[in-house]
Amino acid sequence: MRVSHYFEWERFVTGGQAQSVANQRRVLEDHGIDYTTDPDLSADLLHLNNMGPRSVLTAWRARRRGVPVVVTTHQTAADFENSFAFSNALSKPMGPYLERAYSLADRLICPSEHNRAVVDDYTDTPKRVISNGFDPAKLAGHDDPDLREQYLDRYDLDPPVVFTVAHVLKRKGLETFIDTARAMPDTEFVWFGFLQPTHGPLGKLLQSGDTKRLVESAPDNCTFTGYVEDIAGAFAAGDVFYFPTHNENEGMALLEAMSCGVPPVVRDIETYDWLADGEACLKADSAGGFETALRRVLDDPEERERVGANARAVSEQFTLDAVGEELVGLYRELAENTTH
Repeated sequence: MRVSHYFEWERFVTGGQAQSVANQRRVLEDHGIDYTTDPDLSADLLHLNNMGPRSVLTAWRARRRGVPVVVTTHQTAADFENSFAFSNALSKPMGPYLERAYSLADRLICPSEHNRAVVDDYTDTPKRVISNGFDPAKLAGHDDPDLREQYLDRYDLDPPVVFTVAHVLKRKGLETFIDTARAMPDTEFVWFGFLQPTHGPLGKLLQSGDTKRLVESAPDNCTFTGYVEDIAGAFAAGDVFYFPTHNENEGMALLEAMSCGVPPVVRDIETYDWLADGEACLKADSAGGFETALRRVLDDPEERERVGANARAVSEQFTLDAVGEELVGLYRELAENTTH
C-alpha cells in the first residue's frame, strides 16, 4: 500500500496540527507503509490534513479516479474564531466551505467525539474518531532534574510553576490565563509557545491586536517564552498544566502533560467530557473557579501527585502505538475495498 499524505501549506502551519501530521507520518514509518507528501493520485489512498484549494481539487480528482480519500477534520468554524487577525470574519464563510470540502472524503477522521459532533452538522460522510495521539519520545527527559533546573534558571522561575504549552491565541484562554496570574501574584505562570500563528513575517501580520495588548498587559509573574525548541524542558519546569481554552478539537499538549504526570486544570468544555473532574484533572469555568482549582493542587503536594498519577494512567490510551493501529487499520480497510 502506498499513501499520498498531503498537508497543504505545510511550510507555514505550526502547532498541534503540524504535530498531528508528524505523528501520522511516524505511524506510517513504524508500520512500514510507503508514502509521499505530494498530492499523488497514483497512490492507493489519499490522506489530506488541510482542506485548502489544492486539497479540495485533489480530493475531487481522486473521487473521479476511484482513489479513496481520507480527511482529518482539524478545522471547524468555531475552532477558527479568535485565532488570529481577521479569523472571526473568515470563520463565517468557513462553515459552508468546510461542508463542501469534507463531503469529498470517503472517510473523515475526527480527533475527538466533540469534534465528530461538530462535523456531523457539516456532512453525513462516514466518520471515525481517532485521536491525534502523542509521541512519548518527544518528551524524553521531562523527568530529568538537571533539565528542570536548566529551564527554571533560563526563565528565572521559582516553583511550583503553573504553565501551558500552546500558540498564544485568545481562543486558548489567553485573557483568563493572564487574569488568573494577576489574581495569584505569588505564583509563577508561564506560557510556552509561539507568539504568532504561523512562521515568518506572515505570522506577525496575522497576530491580532487584542493578543498583543493582552501579552503586553500581563503582570510580572506571567512569562511568555516564545518558541521552545526542546518541549520536554517546558514539561520539566512546570508543576501544574493550566489550559483555560475556550474551544479545542482535542488538545495534544494536554495529552503530553498528562503523560508526564502533571495534573491538569482545564476549562469545563464539551471537548473534555471524557476527563473525570477531580480524578484525572480539575475543571472550572470562571476565573475564580480556576484560582480555587489551582490552589487545591499547588497547596497540597499529595493531591498534586494523585491527580497527576491518574492523568498519566489515562494518557496511555493516546500514545502513537495505541492510536497508530486504528489509523493503519482504516487505511487498509479502504484500500482493500477499492479498485482503481
